[in-house]
Amino acid sequence: MVERPRRFVITPGSSLKGATTVATSIRPLQPAFAGEVSGLDSTKPIDRADVAAIDAGMDAYAVLVFRDQHLTDEQQIAFTLNFGELEQYKSPGHIRKREDHRLGPGIADFSNLDRHGNIMSAEDRVWFFKLGDRLWHSDSSFRPAPAKYSLLSGRIIPSWGANTEFADMRAAYDALDARTKAEVADLICEHSLVYSREAIGFVDLTPEEIAAFTPVRHPLVRRHPVTGRSSLFLSAHAGAIVGWTIPEARMFLRDLTEHATQREFVYSHAWKPGDLVMWDNRTTMHRGRRFDYREVRDVRRTTLAGHPPTVDPGRVAR
Repeated sequence: MVERPRRFVITPGSSLKGATTVATSIRPLQPAFAGEVSGLDSTKPIDRADVAAIDAGMDAYAVLVFRDQHLTDEQQIAFTLNFGELEQYKSPGHIRKREDHRLGPGIADFSNLDRHGNIMSAEDRVWFFKLGDRLWHSDSSFRPAPAKYSLLSGRIIPSWGANTEFADMRAAYDALDARTKAEVADLICEHSLVYSREAIGFVDLTPEEIAAFTPVRHPLVRRHPVTGRSSLFLSAHAGAIVGWTIPEARMFLRDLTEHATQREFVYSHAWKPGDLVMWDNRTTMHRGRRFDYREVRDVRRTTLAGHPPTVDPGRVAR
């Protein structure tokens, strides 16, 4: 049972044993998924007790919302580093060239702005690529070590649309029937940015980009390293299942995604300027929603490095 906000974090369904007494409190936004944090200023250094409380809140709720956090890029990076190390990859996760980036190292630009701060052309190749973020996905599932936490800061928000939706992949797994749980238990998926962009009709990739987006393999079911809960590891980047035909695999993954994104598993975040939203990519999927392209949407993301999910070599060899 989820209790009313107190000065500690309670994992839903657990006792108070192990709860961390701190000034930070978390109010559930819906039962057992997504919580709103109060009593914390992410623009300033935080202590170990607050870090522990937020980590515990992430384990419990998977998505945390911090209101009125008007961050600079440097402050966002500093806050993020309380919870791990930033992702650092030589291979690109985007088609935008480094010289065209608007922001500095360590922070990703999820705006509709070009490097000069102007709204991108609707014909811009980078904008076409960004539209793939409106598909359900998990950040960096196309990398050998998928992301741990992502933190998205809302700097300028359009007047209409632009919600970010999150799906609880733990609850989605729990709701599977016994036969499907047995079926997914040992499956290995291949993830690539090629798959997600093909899904929206973006096939204009250069040979260099295709080479950079070589598929990686991950188990379809992941176990959380702290809570031990199992969850489905789905993403629009997943386009194949080892040992299956492509058509059969994609239909099965589509069925699982439809199951996992039913309304009872989804929290939709309506952005306000100054919102900071933090989520666990190991236990959630998310997607951006439509907005008025003529208005500025400036949101900036920091991403923590994760660890490769454990894969039994015997499963991959099949």
